[in-house]
Amino acid sequence: MRLVQAHKGFLIVVFVALALVPVLANPYYVFIGNMMMLFIILAVGLNLLIGYSGQLALANAAMFGIGAYGCGVLQVTLGFPFWISAPFGALLAMTIGTAIALPALRLSGIYLALLTLAFAMIVHWVLLHWNSVTYGAGGFQTPRLDLSPLPIGSRTGTYYLSLIVAMVMVGFAWRLVRSRIGRAFVAIRDGEVAAQALGINLVKYKVLAFALSGFYAGAAGALYVPLLGYLAPEGFDLFQMIIQKSMVVVGGMGSVLGSVIGAVVITIVLEVLRDVKDIQEIFFGLILIIFVLFRPKGLVSIFHLIPGWREPLNSAGRQSPPPEVAGEPQQPAADAVGGRDG
Repeated sequence: MRLVQAHKGFLIVVFVALALVPVLANPYYVFIGNMMMLFIILAVGLNLLIGYSGQLALANAAMFGIGAYGCGVLQVTLGFPFWISAPFGALLAMTIGTAIALPALRLSGIYLALLTLAFAMIVHWVLLHWNSVTYGAGGFQTPRLDLSPLPIGSRTGTYYLSLIVAMVMVGFAWRLVRSRIGRAFVAIRDGEVAAQALGINLVKYKVLAFALSGFYAGAAGALYVPLLGYLAPEGFDLFQMIIQKSMVVVGGMGSVLGSVIGAVVITIVLEVLRDVKDIQEIFFGLILIIFVLFRPKGLVSIFHLIPGWREPLNSAGRQSPPPEVAGEPQQPAADAVGGRDG
């Protein structure tokens, strides 16, 4: 119980600090804080796929763009309100993410990475050249978020909407990875043959991992629309994929807390490097190399030095969660990871 309270306390501090940004900071830092929350959503969703279920996919930036364009195009072309367009964008990304899972049933490792990278490049090409729908390389302007009759401006309203969604998404992932679904993800990550021997349905849980990751990316994309007020393909290119991958690696693979830490750190790094865009790709490449070689467990491993601070199912520890953390008594091996569901 003390472990769970410590983790929750850390997340509460992060989100309370973010909630105070519009009160204490100027509009520019409000924008940075909003981007930080979108990165948190993206990192958590990507970590569910890569860190917990072990699927080396590189299409998260494409899912981010699909969610954003699904929301933005519906608003601009058909005049739908944001409250209808945003769920559509998130569900569209989730649907396409689920479709990507089909080849993942037969591919793994570098082959899955290459396939999803090719998909991301195709999506970026479509965003650039499908002028009748995406408005091409020039992009298009999107409507401001209308919160009337609430007495709150578009900028502040967008910020607190992102805060609420980020809190819900992190809370959902927190509970998910401690459920039977999360334990099934980890079993697949650690060995598909062993997972099948325990009765885990690989098709079911791989598809679910891709669907959840797509939904997280699509939700972040939908929130990106009112934040920026403008959509262009360059916001969803391969460098965006590198940024999101860096958040997971820097924070910690297989860690919800690591996702939050990585998103915060990478947002700050992007802000520091905003005047030297020409070397950003080189810098992030160096970050990935350094962390993979010298701190593969990510920054969250620093917290593991604190007595009693451990994350069940985290790739840095891979220990079985104690009963008080898992929220249920110890079970036989097959039941503990999801039961024999075919």
